[in-house]
Amino acid sequence: MKSLWKTFKQGIIYENPLLMLMIGLCSALAVTSSVSNGIGMGLAMTFVLLFSEIVISLFRKVIPNSARIPIFIIIIAAFTTMVDLVMKAYFPELSKSMGVFIPLIVVNCIIMGRVEAFASKQSFLPVVFDSLGMGLGYTWVLVAIAAFREILGNGTFAGIQVMPGNFQPILFFILPPGGFLVFGLLTSFNIWLKNRMAKSEKAKERA
Repeated sequence: MKSLWKTFKQGIIYENPLLMLMIGLCSALAVTSSVSNGIGMGLAMTFVLLFSEIVISLFRKVIPNSARIPIFIIIIAAFTTMVDLVMKAYFPELSKSMGVFIPLIVVNCIIMGRVEAFASKQSFLPVVFDSLGMGLGYTWVLVAIAAFREILGNGTFAGIQVMPGNFQPILFFILPPGGFLVFGLLTSFNIWLKNRMAKSEKAKERA
């Protein structure tokens, strides 16, 4: 159980796909102009990652090595299409606001990297904990960036006015440079938190 918890925790902090591995940044920064987009993208990515890893893990012994990449892409594309169709049917406004970035989950480096490096070599339970940890790690970063940008750039949180009526929005945070600035601040915070947790764990081992 400790190893499963460690696997789960890796994706949230130690190997966070955005803050530590720094992959999938284009779509992450593009959709984080609002909290709703951040939540939607995070849940969509987590769904595709979870079920893609599970399917590939279950069939890893029968997938021929020479054809593994095309097979991985087909599996990922199937779950991405499911998410895309569900969002268009039940959340049309959210789907429209995120545009092409939902279909582009198919080629997201985070998913392809995890199915190749982890799911294709591990059994069911570790894969579930890995995908949930990576998905949660991806989602919390998106929501944090989006909250910061939306509140300062629009004065709203998930479309709800939270700042006083006389608040002057700082448009810089809605623009791409504002996204990079917030991302840099979060990256610094995550490194600090990672180092602090590592020191705490070492202190416990010595005690």
